[in-house]
Amino acid sequence: MTQIPAPIRDPVRLEIYRHLLTALTEEMGATLRRSAYSPNIKERRDYSCALFDEAGRPVAMGDHMPVHLGAMPMSVQATLDELGGLGAGDVAAVNDPFRGGTHLPDITLVAPVWIEDAPLAYVAARAHHADVGGMAAGSMPLATEIYQEGLRIPPVRLVAGGSRVDDVWRLLLTNVRTPVEREGDLDAQLAALAAGRRRLNELVGRRGVGEVRAAMAGLLEYADRLLRAGIAEIPDGTYEAEDAMEDDGVGDAPLPIRLRLTVSGDTIEADFTGTAPQARGGINAVEAITASATRYALRVVVERILGQPLPAGGGAMEALTLTVPPGTLVSARPPASVAGGNVETSQRITDVLLLALSRAVPEIAAAQSQGTMNNLTVGGIDPRTGEPFAYYETMAGGMGGGADGPGLSGVHVHMTNSLNTPV
Repeated sequence: MTQIPAPIRDPVRLEIYRHLLTALTEEMGATLRRSAYSPNIKERRDYSCALFDEAGRPVAMGDHMPVHLGAMPMSVQATLDELGGLGAGDVAAVNDPFRGGTHLPDITLVAPVWIEDAPLAYVAARAHHADVGGMAAGSMPLATEIYQEGLRIPPVRLVAGGSRVDDVWRLLLTNVRTPVEREGDLDAQLAALAAGRRRLNELVGRRGVGEVRAAMAGLLEYADRLLRAGIAEIPDGTYEAEDAMEDDGVGDAPLPIRLRLTVSGDTIEADFTGTAPQARGGINAVEAITASATRYALRVVVERILGQPLPAGGGAMEALTLTVPPGTLVSARPPASVAGGNVETSQRITDVLLLALSRAVPEIAAAQSQGTMNNLTVGGIDPRTGEPFAYYETMAGGMGGGADGPGLSGVHVHMTNSLNTPV
């Protein structure tokens, strides 16, 4: 690995790079949205883009989907570990929830940005595809194992050395109901990665590879310093909270989510010991989702405490210790069904985190919200064409109020950050 220069700590230069790299991820998102084939991505904006350093740590993220963004570092790391790195011109695809994915419809593409014969960074784009196969249109069925939910993709090269890997493309597109739409959306994700690579190369051309490396290291360090400063303002102590999923779609018993939050100085531990075992139905959350919800809840509270935002990547969050017992509702093991864990349980995990934080800083943390993303999937055969179709929608709900005022109705909150799908 290339030696990383000392992190930039000059506040003016750091702020410039903060905006430059965040703008890069926002441009990736805009490219993806404009290029997308499906209304789910083009109109509802169910996608996320991010920039990672050469070690796979998040440097910058677009203002996209929190549930995607907090989990994406685990997908990038799994990709690098399992493929032994990515060469110049490679693009990997992954959607496996047990490798940092959220649920099968969310396909992540990852590409390296090579500078001077070595990867400087990685760009990634995750998008929700309206169908990835499985036993029901929309790939979010009433399943009892992940194999029923759709095509599970471990890290594989979709593009190798700049050339499309046709065997992999054919395999993917043969196993979905709407291959033309899926191919169009994957092409849009490739366009987003190309936009991110182009902008980072331009930045290196202007500023030099050493300075860009130092800026990325500086942003990671700065985010972690801010996080610790915010945690230090939370009173030391242990704060407990509990909520439950009413049922899993198969049984009818409530499934509790229990949290014990311990604050000590500038560190915090989120311990989910005592949460219900993983369910037979599809509301299981994988560890990546719980990590994502925890990063999100802690970040929004810290930003309110400090009165300023963290850098868009959020940092490595080394001040946070996350304890999630394997085989539970918040850290399911294969072959658990997980489609609803991303869209239902993630919201309830966030509510439990905010409930615990509200006991520590009641003037800061918001009340619990709707606790769901209100998903609707519809599909079948279009009688006009005889071809399959799939439609996916999320309806807005309500946001919890806080010490400074009431919440809002008819909005997407927390783990989701999307729009409705226009008729």
